[in-house]
Amino acid sequence: MININVRQDFPVLSKNIYLDSACMSLKPRQVISKINEYYNEYPACAGRSSHKLSNKVNEEIYKTREITAKFFNTKKENVVFTRNTTEGINIIANSFKGKKILITDKEHNSNLLPWQRKCSLKILNSNNDNTFNIEGLNSNIKDVDLVAVNHVSNLDGVINPIKEIIKIAHENNALVSIDAAQSAGHHEINFKKLDIDFLSCSGHKMLGPTGTGLLISNKLNEIEPLNIGGGTVIDSNYNDYRYEEIPLRFEAGLQDYAGIIGLGEAINYLKKIGFDKIEKNELELNNILTEELSNEVELIGPEDYNLRPSIFSFNIKEFSSHDVAQIISSSRNICIRSGAHCVHSWFNKHKLEGSARASLYLYNDKNDINTFIEEIKKLIK
Repeated sequence: MININVRQDFPVLSKNIYLDSACMSLKPRQVISKINEYYNEYPACAGRSSHKLSNKVNEEIYKTREITAKFFNTKKENVVFTRNTTEGINIIANSFKGKKILITDKEHNSNLLPWQRKCSLKILNSNNDNTFNIEGLNSNIKDVDLVAVNHVSNLDGVINPIKEIIKIAHENNALVSIDAAQSAGHHEINFKKLDIDFLSCSGHKMLGPTGTGLLISNKLNEIEPLNIGGGTVIDSNYNDYRYEEIPLRFEAGLQDYAGIIGLGEAINYLKKIGFDKIEKNELELNNILTEELSNEVELIGPEDYNLRPSIFSFNIKEFSSHDVAQIISSSRNICIRSGAHCVHSWFNKHKLEGSARASLYLYNDKNDINTFIEEIKKLIK
């Protein structure tokens, strides 16, 4: 288990059991302090002025881009700051109008709708246990221009075999876009080693501030910016304009500098703890959940918790998912997600209204899990 002292960095845990990190992770004191540092000490624009406050912001933004690049093992020129995963995916989809895109039947709306609106879709059905269908990928990859797939499903926590997916796609001349919203803060992602084409993720799911995200790609010169305006051009006149260098041309307008700087601090925090400890903690806790509850509830996803370490998604007969969430919130201040989790397509396909979802992270401990189990068993009785 991770040292209990880490919980002291998250003040909200003193009064709550937080099991909703798949929606939004908590922010440690260090990240909040770094955000306040910006507003208190150098609350200025980056890339626009020459005074000392602006230079300090430039320095911090540059530092965060470098930290991020090293974190994902890529070049800093490949890192675009966005608002969230959704914006990153929309930027990519904007350059694939009319192309053939293959997605799974378990994609979040943010990895379905952008492609649905602009492209021709092939839907790859998951295996019966909700794991990724490699055989189906091999059968359906022909003539596909890009495979858009989540690394970790927010529906049930299943980890998809992205290394194998990328290999098969590239062998068939298809590119790959990875939705890493649920994985970037939980597992090491080696961008270069995995040979990823496009990756999008959100800062708010990896200890960072809301309104921050990342688009990482070594093919930014092959796609067009979604938004243009201030900060995206070197020069303009009434007839034409010249783009800024990559990645700046993708970062239109004044950015959320405090958020970006806070995201850099969140990445530093994750590096200090280490993914080996984070993964071990989640597996240990999900093991307890699965052993105690899998036979008592209707589990969504594979029974093997090793295949879905950070998420326990379930339903209880005679209770709606919203009822479950509200009851345990009122009784013991337990926070979980309920509903369709923005995966309406999968729930509609299976004629379900939604599910209750407990999601784990580095600050959860056995006391959290045991209290949650106790409250769920009360409902079942």
